[in-house]
Amino acid sequence: MTLTTLQSVDLPGTLETSGQVTFDDRRVASIISRVAGRIEEVRVSQWDYVQRGQAIATLYSPDIMTAEAEYLQAKDSVSKLAGINNGEFSRAMLEASRRKLDLLGIEPAQIAKITVPAPTFVMHAPISGNIVQNQTLRGSAVNPGDVLYSLGTLEDVWITADIYEDELARVKPGQQLSAVTTAYPDETFHGTIARISPNVDPATHTVQIRCEVKNPGFKLKPQMLARVTIAVRPGQALIVPLDALVFETDKYFAYVDAGNHLLERRTVTIGAWDQEGYARVVSGLSAGDRVVTGETMQVNALWHQARGESS
Repeated sequence: MTLTTLQSVDLPGTLETSGQVTFDDRRVASIISRVAGRIEEVRVSQWDYVQRGQAIATLYSPDIMTAEAEYLQAKDSVSKLAGINNGEFSRAMLEASRRKLDLLGIEPAQIAKITVPAPTFVMHAPISGNIVQNQTLRGSAVNPGDVLYSLGTLEDVWITADIYEDELARVKPGQQLSAVTTAYPDETFHGTIARISPNVDPATHTVQIRCEVKNPGFKLKPQMLARVTIAVRPGQALIVPLDALVFETDKYFAYVDAGNHLLERRTVTIGAWDQEGYARVVSGLSAGDRVVTGETMQVNALWHQARGESS
């Protein structure tokens, strides 16, 4: 039987992984209806790019007309009762009615232009970006809390990638990175690590990182795949020959020399490695362990036979 001693190898000053482009959720906005009413006019469609403040829909709502009437009445009372004792009360009522309009989604510039109560008002985009979700149909009824649009900007995007837990000490927020996509193989996008997940995936022993990447020309699209290269300090990795591993059910196993002519069967978690015939050890083995290579399948059959099992 052949036994091979496992050794650590040097890692370069770069870390490569794959990731997926997503919206930066800090740059995504949902536009909701704050009143009951009906969509009178739809001014934009899905995937349209809109500027902040651009008109996107017209909503009919008697609630709006009632609030505007209250505002105009309070405004008229202030002008008529100026200098009278209850003028302060009228000003408070005006401020309350203005605040009510604000809470209903009427913008200050729109409030300033109100001269007569109207049952319709125009909704505007709160940010610049693309319409990524459109739930509006002309003539459809809406209720308070209904999402009408979702907007997302692509000026800066996130690339979410996975790194193995033994590489975690080599990365930190603020590190520089570059990304290449299959859509633009000759163009490199640059960014930094913005966040590192506090959780480790128990199935893959990986940690997610979020990379904030500049997106000139809006070329990076959500769900695109990207190859990410991170500048890191050099490190070490433990590798194992593939012929030292046995795959059963959904796990890899290796047989390790336990001394006194005994072998120990261990569960091993592995990752990808760029050298043919080898895999990277994520957990289960340590440097200096002597593992069976070459005759692993025969040893595995004997292990099952000793337990009265079929391999």
